[in-house]
Amino acid sequence: MRPARARHLLALTGLRFLLALWVILHHLTGHGQSLEVAVLRLPYPVYTFIRGGYLAVTTFFALSGFVLARSYSATVWNPRSLLRYGLGRVARVYPVYVLSLAIVAPFIVADRAPAKAQLVAAHGLLIQGWLGPLSVNWNTPAWSLSCEMFFYLAFPLAAVALQGSGWARTLAAAAVACCLTRVLWTAGISDGIKPLVHFSDFLMGVAASCAYDLLTRRARPPAGGWLYLPAGAAAAALIAWPQVLPGAVDLNSALRPLNAALLVGFGLGGGMAARALSSRAVVYLGKSSYAMYILHVPVLWWYCRWSKEFSAPLYLTLVIGISALVYRFIEEPANRYLRSRIQVALQP
Repeated sequence: MRPARARHLLALTGLRFLLALWVILHHLTGHGQSLEVAVLRLPYPVYTFIRGGYLAVTTFFALSGFVLARSYSATVWNPRSLLRYGLGRVARVYPVYVLSLAIVAPFIVADRAPAKAQLVAAHGLLIQGWLGPLSVNWNTPAWSLSCEMFFYLAFPLAAVALQGSGWARTLAAAAVACCLTRVLWTAGISDGIKPLVHFSDFLMGVAASCAYDLLTRRARPPAGGWLYLPAGAAAAALIAWPQVLPGAVDLNSALRPLNAALLVGFGLGGGMAARALSSRAVVYLGKSSYAMYILHVPVLWWYCRWSKEFSAPLYLTLVIGISALVYRFIEEPANRYLRSRIQVALQP
């Protein structure tokens, strides 16, 4: 089984860089962080938007569903293809994640937190996102990888259920994705059980891929700017002024269909923003965005230990530069090597 070689959607790869940068700015502007004072001087909507960088993670989840659905759209699922798919997903995320754990290992050893052994085991097995508040420890963004592993496990079922969907089934899946988190909360599922709560974001990405398929089958697909420009503007407005939402609608659920429109729009391409995100430099930074995302907190630990003065431009330069090198010399080679070994091991 080989993933379908769909047209590479460069603007979506470039978008990953902006999302990772937004997450980093969110962490640098939190309470007691180095940029907190500076960001508090900004107009309140701008401050709210920057502090909303945690919402980039839900866009990443939707993007993950979209890309998986594009990559495996032609897959015939059977025990062998399922095993190859699963091992390939682990090969995609685990090498750089192990590197992130190695970087923070001295701080983990020095930590005197209770039940540290169990927490270390949960981090090693990528199940920390099921542990509620305990999941945020040592490397804050790593909880999202436990969500991704759950999504990878569930994806073949979603792919089979939505394969060849028309507009009716696609819109039904999107409607389920919009409501699922609220239904889970009503059923008593804690917001701390992150893989279940955020599955709706991933499902929306799969539904968005179905919508993209349906639009591109038209003789004249619409220009993507008609989707990503209003969706991006509406999402930015909601993040900056979340108080406009009624009490029964949470911000993440309100953003979910806008994320879908954003992904489909950038997938269709067209317009200055899509061209900028598709440039060679931004696409390369997008490819290294996973390393940026999972390494920026470990780098921050060491930066703060070694330097008494914090320089945000220097720190961001370090994170981007280190991540680009990690992608070039560790992530991509490790991924290719592991996939080749999987291919050999699973040959009939």
